[in-house]
Amino acid sequence: MLGQFNPDSEAMSTCKKARAKSTSVVSSDRLSSLPPEIKGDILSRLNVEEAVRTSTLSSTWRDAWTNMPKIFLRDGNFARTKFVTLVDMVLSLHKGTVEKFDISGSKTYHDEFGRWMLMLSRRSPRSIIMELKSEPGYRIPSCLFSMGDLEFLHLQNCIISLPLVFQGFKRLTRLSLKSFSSTDMDIQNLISFCPVLSYLELASFEGINHLTVQAPKLKLLYVVGDVEDINFDAPNLEVAALFLDQKAIAHHSDPTALHKESYAKQLVGSLSDIKTLAITGFLLRVSYY
Repeated sequence: MLGQFNPDSEAMSTCKKARAKSTSVVSSDRLSSLPPEIKGDILSRLNVEEAVRTSTLSSTWRDAWTNMPKIFLRDGNFARTKFVTLVDMVLSLHKGTVEKFDISGSKTYHDEFGRWMLMLSRRSPRSIIMELKSEPGYRIPSCLFSMGDLEFLHLQNCIISLPLVFQGFKRLTRLSLKSFSSTDMDIQNLISFCPVLSYLELASFEGINHLTVQAPKLKLLYVVGDVEDINFDAPNLEVAALFLDQKAIAHHSDPTALHKESYAKQLVGSLSDIKTLAITGFLLRVSYY
């Protein structure tokens, strides 16, 4: 009869609900019992603000975000003060090693930058990406140059002055510097003190007239800038892209600046084993003898 109570059907429905609830509890327990480093890896796939909010899920997740191996920070729609508070909290409460630290923003953080780098240096980062775009350029503090575990470094909008006690980045394989200022000697030393460097990018720089690239393991070089000349000691270089500006053109179009052998011939000759070479700028205006 329609609408008649069916005890078997009612019992089956109750069992299904109990089974679903039991499965949910088991799944929750399994997630909560994960090791801290696994929880941190899961949370590193979220943005930092979302990861921090997971501390309200349960007591077992309260500090999980402090083990995130990868930290991504974007000021976006944050008010400046809120973003500063977030970065301070993340760097001061983080417990483990930071595999990757990636921060970008358009607001001004010059007063906080040195403090952030000092706190970050205590976390032994392996990869750093910094793109803080507000002017003037950010002066890189000496503590960054003491981060001996670095393997990848990308800096944008900065001023680079090496400390006298700089020992080099012994593990650094990739170096990318954009919109920066420095000196011939500091950049030469920075490159040469990275013995396993395989990728180098220098773009939109000031203060460098004579660029010397001494890197025995270097395979890929990308230079966009205004220099008078470039000298290579990179026997394993495979790919080079050089986009050189007016300073080089003016310097090398003057016959008095040329030696017996043309500068172009010297440069290309030093790259005899290279597989791919792209050049724009003064080399196209210097003839072979």
